Amino acid sequence: MSYELRDHTADVAVEATADTLSALFAAVANGLAAASAESVPETGGDRFELEVAAESREALLFDYLDRLIYERDVRLVLPADHRCTVVEPGDDGGGTGDANPDEWRLTASARGVPLDAVAAREVKAVTYSEMALERRGDEWYAYVVFDV
Repeated sequence: MSYELRDHTADVAVEATADTLSALFAAVANGLAAASAESVPETGGDRFELEVAAESREALLFDYLDRLIYERDVRLVLPADHRCTVVEPGDDGGGTGDANPDEWRLTASARGVPLDAVAAREVKAVTYSEMALERRGDEWYAYVVFDV
């Protein structure tokens, strides 16, 4: 799993690859954290969990990243060290069967590093502009642009 920050006019983009879709979502989220701060402390901050559901893979990635930006603003933390599990439509993921079988779902956690512990810059929003989320050979690939 890896990511790289890419220059993108007045915005910033994250390009990521991973062996699994779940790892790809975590890599893009880690790229968002890197775009948001010069460096992220390796310790400190409490983990928090979140769940997201959407009608497509792309919408799930967008909604997940949007939720991370929301959590940053509400909790006053920089979400870091992401762990994700993506569940495809029709797969109950070992759950109770309460979920909509037509939705993509994600359960995730992040370590909330207090914003006063990092030199953070504001990432305003995730965009659909130029978003790519696809399988390329043996790995998954994503490209996401953020408004700064």
